[in-house]
Amino acid sequence: MIKDSNIYLKEREKTFTPLLAIEEASRCLLCHDAPCTKACPAGTDPARFIRSLRFRNIKGAIETIRSNNKLGGVCSRVCPTSKYCEEGCSRTDIDKPIKIGKLQRYLTDYEKAISMEVLKKSKLDKDKVAIIGSGPSGLVASAELALKGYKVTVFEEKNKLGGWLSYGIPPERLPQIVVDNEIQYIKNLGVEFKTNCKVGEDISIKDIKNQGFKVILLAIGMKKSKLINIEGINFKGVLKGTEFLSQCKDKNGKVKIGKHVIVIGGGDVAVDCAVTCKLLGCEDVKIVYRRTIEKMPADQKEKQYCQSLNIPIFTGIKPEKIIGKDGKVARFKGIGMFDDSLMDLPADQIIFAIGQEVEDIKDEIHIEINENKLIKTKNYKTNLEDIFACGDVVEGDKTVVYAVKEGKEAAEEIHKYLSLEKESEIACGEVASVKGGEC
Repeated sequence: MIKDSNIYLKEREKTFTPLLAIEEASRCLLCHDAPCTKACPAGTDPARFIRSLRFRNIKGAIETIRSNNKLGGVCSRVCPTSKYCEEGCSRTDIDKPIKIGKLQRYLTDYEKAISMEVLKKSKLDKDKVAIIGSGPSGLVASAELALKGYKVTVFEEKNKLGGWLSYGIPPERLPQIVVDNEIQYIKNLGVEFKTNCKVGEDISIKDIKNQGFKVILLAIGMKKSKLINIEGINFKGVLKGTEFLSQCKDKNGKVKIGKHVIVIGGGDVAVDCAVTCKLLGCEDVKIVYRRTIEKMPADQKEKQYCQSLNIPIFTGIKPEKIIGKDGKVARFKGIGMFDDSLMDLPADQIIFAIGQEVEDIKDEIHIEINENKLIKTKNYKTNLEDIFACGDVVEGDKTVVYAVKEGKEAAEEIHKYLSLEKESEIACGEVASVKGGEC
């Protein structure tokens, strides 16, 4: 039992001190080809900000991060750097990679501590753009478009902004204050937010267009947890991973946790669920995954932390059925994927974290979707003339850093689209004035 009941709310790792940050940056080999930068999906350019930090140009380092990654503080904490920039680090073949994520965190924390604002509000004199969803891809797209001069409004169905950042990732990994600071930064750029406004219920796509928005960007994410059809799935005590994490975060960890909890799944959500249960006081937490541990998609660092809390991970097992007593979960039974082994464990809570799917887009529009129920796009443009889409709703269940990448790219495509449209209107007007009629 973890005795500190507030540990769930405390950030797990401490930031670098100034001396340690400089020392770590000094390990950089100043590679000409900068493999760490090439490996960053969001294009944050770690080689450049590490070089600036190494030579004590802290302002320049922060400018590099913030200009390239509008959620630099968030990504410094939740990005699986071991798969990206740190895996590409040239020092990996010598001793160990530079702790790029921790350096980025040090710099973004320093930026906030001294109230430094690299990005300045642009003159908002271009078209109106509506963004549906305030998750990471929507937030980044809104910031990029505002900096280009567009009047951006973000529609969010929930009370808090941030999507999965606010309603999913545990505070011991990502404190809410960090999310709120990033969102405030974006608000300062002139982006407007409307909360408690669900598109399709409180407002329609048609209403949004009637308000003068020239383009709509769908960044609605994947919020609906998947379940599997097995016996006992409806017993009390069977939970969905995303809903469980959302409830824990919304109530600051003041939720009822069972004595015997089994988490089904192998991704980051599954690991977050298991760790959260442990930090909230459950002694008997287990993860059950159907493949091998090498194929678990969860970040390696998070798996190691999970195991450091004495949370066992059973692999090669798939759920067979749930045994109940008085309408509640009592036992979990699983069968081997690679042999004839059987699993029979006591449980009073079973959390399914086997992936997310897109909620039905209920509106009068007809957007093409693929066989995985994801929106079909080409350069982030849907089959509808003025509607774009980005994030998990397009690519599937991805990381925050990929959402940043997509938000940036979607904003650029929207800018190109509106720029071409404006050029066409100007050209048409010139022709009409010459001919004395309509274009």
